[in-house]
Amino acid sequence: MNTAVPTLQVCRSAKAVRRNRWQGALRVTMLTGLALTLSACSLWEPIANMFGDDKVEQPAVLEDIANELNLNRRWSVSVGDGQGKYYTQLHPVIDRDMIFAASADGVVMAINRSTGDVAWRERTRELISGGVGASNGLVLVGTREAEVIALDQFSGREIWRAQVSSEVLSAPATNGSIVALQTVDGKLIGLDAVTGKQSWIYESTIPALTLRGSSSPVIAGNVVICGFANGMVAAVNASNGFLLWEERVAVPQGRYDIERVIDVDGELLLAGNTVYASSYQGNLMAFDVQSGRIVWGTEASSYHGLAQGFGNTYYVDDKSQLFALRNNTDNVAWENKSLRLRKITSPRAIGNYVAVGDFEGYLHLLSQIDGHFAARVRVDREGVRGNLTVDNDTIYVFGNSGRLSAYSIR
Repeated sequence: MNTAVPTLQVCRSAKAVRRNRWQGALRVTMLTGLALTLSACSLWEPIANMFGDDKVEQPAVLEDIANELNLNRRWSVSVGDGQGKYYTQLHPVIDRDMIFAASADGVVMAINRSTGDVAWRERTRELISGGVGASNGLVLVGTREAEVIALDQFSGREIWRAQVSSEVLSAPATNGSIVALQTVDGKLIGLDAVTGKQSWIYESTIPALTLRGSSSPVIAGNVVICGFANGMVAAVNASNGFLLWEERVAVPQGRYDIERVIDVDGELLLAGNTVYASSYQGNLMAFDVQSGRIVWGTEASSYHGLAQGFGNTYYVDDKSQLFALRNNTDNVAWENKSLRLRKITSPRAIGNYVAVGDFEGYLHLLSQIDGHFAARVRVDREGVRGNLTVDNDTIYVFGNSGRLSAYSIR
C-alpha cells in the first residue's frame, strides 16, 4: 500500500525514551509495555475499514510529458546502503567546493561537487539516522544510538562524539562555536563545537502521538531556531540557550490523538530576517527572527520544508500536492496535483523551475511560472526520500539505494 501519510509514533514520556535510547529508533510504547513501530498503512487501514471504506486511494499514475529541457547526469557516486531499511531521510549538504553525504549504515563521504571525485570516505560503524550538517570545518551526523559525531571536513577524521538524550533524526547545525541539534524526545541541545560537551538544553513537551521525524535547527547570527512536535517554533540564544521567544504554528484540534498531530517536521526556511515553518494539520507561518513577531500565516497541512522563488512560496501538502502562494499571502499562484500521494520531497527552487523527487525515484521539474511539468527523469528505482540539494544549475539527488547523482539543467 502506498499513501502520503507519514510514519507515526507514540511515546509515553521523555523518561521512557531515555530508557529505550540504546534500542535505537523511537518506538511506539503502549500501556501494555509492548514496543512496536506503527506505519501509516497499519494505522490508517483499520480506521478506514471501521467506517466501511475498503478502498484505499493509490498514488497518481504519471502521465507522459514532453521534456522542454535536458537533465544531464554529470556524475554518480555510491554512498553505502543509502537510506537503509529504517525510515530515515538523510540528505547531502554543500559547503564550499564539496558535497557531504552519509548512509544509514554509517558511511560518510566528501565529494567534489563539480567532478564527483571522492575526497574521503569514513566508516563510523554506527547506524546514522540524522544528517548531514556541514559548516565551519565540521561534518555532523546523528545516530540511532543517541550520539552526535563530528568529523573534520578536510580529512574525514573523527574529532569527537557526544552522547545525547535520544535518537537524532535530523541534521545538526553549527556556527563554529555551537552545534545545535534536536532529539526525538523533544530536546534542542547545544554542544560545544570544539569539544562536543553539552553547553545548554531547551526542552519541549511531546504529544502522545507524533510523526516520525524532527525539524533541523537553523542558526541566524546568535539565534538558534527550531520546530517541535507540539506545533511550536522556539528561538534560543546560541551562546547560553536562554529562550528568546516561542510561537505556535498550529493548535491541536479533535477528540482523538491522531487528529491532534501537529508536528513541525519540515526544514525551516530562513529568508533574511524572517523564518518560515509548516505544520502537519496546521498552518504555514512566518516569524521575525529576532522578536518572534508573526509576519504571515495561512492554513495548510504539511510536514515538508518550504521554498521561495519568482515571488512565490512553494509547499507540498500532506497529500503530496504542490502549491505556489504569492509571498506572504494566501493567494494561490498555481497548483499541481498530478503527483498526489507520490510521497514527493520538499520543493527546491532552481533557475526557472521547482524540483521534487518521488517514491518511484523520479526527479520532476515544474515551471515556477505556472506549475506545468518541464522535465522528468528516473534517477533511482528504489525511490527518492531524502530532500534534494541544489546549487546554481545543478540538482544533487540522493536515491534510497545510496546513489548520489548530480544532474545539470541544459
